[in-house]
Amino acid sequence: MDYYVYILESEVTGSFYIGQTQDIDARLEKHNKGYVKSTKAKRPWKLV
Repeated sequence: MDYYVYILESEVTGSFYIGQTQDIDARLEKHNKGYVKSTKAKRPWKLV
C-alpha cells in the first residue's frame, strides 16, 4: 500500500502541519474533527 506525506495549513493561524498517512481523506477528516491532539486547537485545516 502507498503512503502519502501531506502538508496542512490552519485556516485560522496560517501555521503548517506535516504528516504521513495511507488514507489522506480520512486523515484530513480526523484533523478537522479534533481527533488529533497536536492539531486540535488550530482547526480547521486545509490540504496544501
